[in-house]
Amino acid sequence: MLAISALLLLIASHAYADFNSCFEAYSEDDFDIAFKECKIPAEQGHAQAQAILGSLYEHGQGVEKDYAEAIRWYISAAEQGNSFAQNSLGHMFYNGKVPRDYAESIKWYTKAAEQGNADAQAQLGYIYGAGKGVPRNYSESLKWSTKAARQGSDAAQYNLGLMYFEGKGIPRDYSEAIKWYTRAAEQGNASAQNNLGAIFHNGHGVPKDYIAAYKWYYLSAAQGYEIARKNLKELEIIMTPAQIARAQKLSREFKPKPSR
Repeated sequence: MLAISALLLLIASHAYADFNSCFEAYSEDDFDIAFKECKIPAEQGHAQAQAILGSLYEHGQGVEKDYAEAIRWYISAAEQGNSFAQNSLGHMFYNGKVPRDYAESIKWYTKAAEQGNADAQAQLGYIYGAGKGVPRNYSESLKWSTKAARQGSDAAQYNLGLMYFEGKGIPRDYSEAIKWYTRAAEQGNASAQNNLGAIFHNGHGVPKDYIAAYKWYYLSAAQGYEIARKNLKELEIIMTPAQIARAQKLSREFKPKPSR
């Protein structure tokens, strides 16, 4: 019995050492090495190594893209409770990288979200709000969007801002909408930047501020957001050259903030 225990400990220690090399290579985007280093611990049941291997197969990094292999490794990791793998499975089933299955997608998103995975929480917030694959449920959308937004997810912050602005499932609250749009916009979220621009342009819950509106439209348009480009052109017609110059200066000085 002692000999068996010692052998198991040795195997576990070796797998852990291999995973360190796996994780280091993956973190440094050295995917060829990561693939080689992750195989052994993954085959020995190391959940994080399995999740990384799934990601490498999904994205064709260090190995030829293979969704079937990605699913296999993700499931192995997800069944051990790895939230990254659970969330990744949610994405694959939702986005149709394998035959689309909304029920399976929501199952894995929920498992990841319940462990605190902000990306999965944000996705559930969107899914329940849009009613894609499930009956529309604003209460669930608000719950998951709020959890993710508080963790700094710009996608959830944008969704929360939209819910408060439009009064979807909750009383309309422009101040809350502005708060969440601002947090997302400051992280560089183009949709939030455009909507925040529109708030200042039209004076929803705040005095009209064309300079602030121009700044947010400009930043959104610079990311290729077409609606923001149209809004910017309309706004320029009613602004003075001095106002435009001031707004452009503010736009150039903008630096995205870390998630909050």
